[in-house]
Amino acid sequence: MDETGISNCLQLRMQCIDKEKRACYNKITVWKPTEFIEKGDEGTMYLPNSTKAAEFLCHEEILKTLSYAQENRTNFPLIQEILEKAKQQKGLNHREASVLLACPDATIWNELYQLAEKIKLDYYGKRIVLFAPLYLSNYCVNSCVYCPYHVKNKHICRKKLTQEEIKKEVIALQDMGHKRLALEAGEDPLHNPIEYILESIQTIYGIQHKNGSIRRVNVNIAATTVENYRKLHDAGIGTYILFQETYHKEQYEKLHPAGPKHDYAYHTEAMDRAMQGGIDDVGLGVLFGLQTYPYELVGLLMHAEHLEATYGVGPHTISVPRIKHADDIDPTAFDNSIDDETFFKICTVLRIAVPYTGMIISTREGKTVRERALQLGISQISGASCTSVGGYDTPEPEEENSAQFDVSDQRTLDEVVRWLMELGYIPSFCTACYREGRTGDRFMALCKSGQIQNCCHPNALMTLNEYLEDYAKPETRTIGKVLIQKELQNIPNEKVRAIAAAHIAEMTEGKRDFRF
Repeated sequence: MDETGISNCLQLRMQCIDKEKRACYNKITVWKPTEFIEKGDEGTMYLPNSTKAAEFLCHEEILKTLSYAQENRTNFPLIQEILEKAKQQKGLNHREASVLLACPDATIWNELYQLAEKIKLDYYGKRIVLFAPLYLSNYCVNSCVYCPYHVKNKHICRKKLTQEEIKKEVIALQDMGHKRLALEAGEDPLHNPIEYILESIQTIYGIQHKNGSIRRVNVNIAATTVENYRKLHDAGIGTYILFQETYHKEQYEKLHPAGPKHDYAYHTEAMDRAMQGGIDDVGLGVLFGLQTYPYELVGLLMHAEHLEATYGVGPHTISVPRIKHADDIDPTAFDNSIDDETFFKICTVLRIAVPYTGMIISTREGKTVRERALQLGISQISGASCTSVGGYDTPEPEEENSAQFDVSDQRTLDEVVRWLMELGYIPSFCTACYREGRTGDRFMALCKSGQIQNCCHPNALMTLNEYLEDYAKPETRTIGKVLIQKELQNIPNEKVRAIAAAHIAEMTEGKRDFRF
């Protein structure tokens, strides 16, 4: 069977799985609210498949869940029952996950840590996807009290990249070896209209420099309309990312006292509009430290359950940022900051509760924390990041600081790639699923079927080899070449293995961009 035949077989396999997967997955993971609540104390019904934030993120249901978790935090027969379900690797609902998070028993936690690592390896293998953020503009009309871009900050340097400046930044990123970007911009309809974002995406995709190209552009911009999400979809974006910041409505409104982001419902319902606009890969996240972490974890999982119940597919990714120091932001001013051990517990429970979802950690965290988080289920990390507007082509002078937060991991991309390989991971620059249309429920079908080892694994090795050929330092290249030869043997399908090996050999002749 040739390469086309193998690809067709994978597609047929995914189509077969697609016929039954939605009903099966919903049966396992979607919470049935009538088991615990029919109506909230204020008369709000909890309805996971509603498109109203007050119903699918019912505050009363979150409070009842937290109470249930506290009541059962040492109920070891129940905890053991939840653990047994977790070992089936089909996910947990928000109440089950909340009980695990509340459990104080060290022995149970050791078992949870091991399970989280196993789930990550079983579904995603040793691959760690790499990306970089690109900040286009820090003009913003909002008043978020935790972000230095807030409109009242008069001493931060305001910047907006021109299309020519974007080209220079992208070339600098390509020269590092990056293939995947996350675009970031403040909310400002005058300076950062949707037309500017769309033009920037077109500019980025159009840059071919030496052997470099950006093959996937994810977008993290403010909540917008169905029409604008449709425009983003048509522009070829990968994942639409929007952090909820906090799911606690009262706290949310205090933290966003003015500006369009003050509207909790409009912000929280953004992913519904994105999916209605055709974007089927969406990324959730909260900024841990703004509200109590048990509340936020329940909110995240209820949001994921809502997307699954309503659209047949949960979030493509979940990010786990913690509040960090920035221009005029002091993280110690927030009462709900969390220590490293608590952070690791959150990562662990999320990985167990949503095994099919990618998990992202950025350079907000340093090397030590990132290393531990990788063991607990993180599947994507940023590398060599600049959180200023621009900064890749020409370092930003200190007096022109435009950064959104301080970067804790300041290593080069080559240092991060070598570090990952030395830990036994496979750095991946793969964008094949997006470019082959394996997004949304089609990607989930691939993940759940176990076909990742015959698809994503060889794609990761081929993109890693591209990096080694074009950008790596000699020591990194030597380590990587040995790793690739070893990992080729872990591709189950013999024909896929042979094709991947052949493509890797062809790269020495200058050929690039192979994918299954």
